[in-house]
Amino acid sequence: MQNIVMRSGIIAALLVAGGVAGAAPAGAPPAANIALAPHRAVYDLKLSRTRGSSRIEGVRGRILYDFSGSSCAGYELQFRQVSELDSGEGKTALSDLRSSTWEDATAKSFRFSSENRLNNEAVDVVNGDANRKSDTVAVSLHKPSEKSLNMPTDAVFPTEHMRRIIAAAKAGEHLLQLQIYDGSETGEKIYQTLTVIGAPIAAGDKPPNDASANEPALAKLRRWPVTISYFEKNAKAEDGDQTPAYSIGFELYENGVSRALSLDYSDFTITGEMTSLEMKKPKVCN
Repeated sequence: MQNIVMRSGIIAALLVAGGVAGAAPAGAPPAANIALAPHRAVYDLKLSRTRGSSRIEGVRGRILYDFSGSSCAGYELQFRQVSELDSGEGKTALSDLRSSTWEDATAKSFRFSSENRLNNEAVDVVNGDANRKSDTVAVSLHKPSEKSLNMPTDAVFPTEHMRRIIAAAKAGEHLLQLQIYDGSETGEKIYQTLTVIGAPIAAGDKPPNDASANEPALAKLRRWPVTISYFEKNAKAEDGDQTPAYSIGFELYENGVSRALSLDYSDFTITGEMTSLEMKKPKVCN
């Protein structure tokens, strides 16, 4: 049960939007002109389905996502996810993840801090920063212990990742492969991602029935159905096909707001409905 709860904490990194790379990997559309909207959103979580021998019988929870910043001040995310997982026979586990990230506007610097509590006891505390160099992405971990790591120079940070997806969608592309470093779990992992982008939904088509329907600015924007699969970099494929560690689906507006979440952990899937949305003003550039 503990491993299942801890994996849910990865959602934080997947929802981030902002930033732009100093050096774009080959084939990645430019993202410098992608405008992102600061906003505060709440998503209510529930179990959608289970597969195979999954012991999960119910999930309920909530995500609080508070994104702020600007193209000059950098981008900050304050995130909290509380989830209760029911494995039947009265057995439940309560996960409480709190995280804070900041990425500068050129995506050369990234700071991250998170704490994951299980049944009110800390199980993961991570704190560190990453800086893009000419030949590497240098990571300095402060918690859970002091450690220095080097990641591939073409690895992108999570805010940059989302901007690249929006750029690809606007360019009419349907597939995007990038390595991502997001500081999740112990801060020592890098993931290979495959993003599948569906056909655009024009402004005014398929009106949403959640909190996004009450925001006039979104009614004028396109959105795309997006699925991102995350593969562990050093995992071995079975029968020639590597299974993703997890994947997330959502509808992505061209300003970075996401709705209709679907979080797939192989043996069970969670949906997230946007129940509150507040658009905020960007930080003023000096």
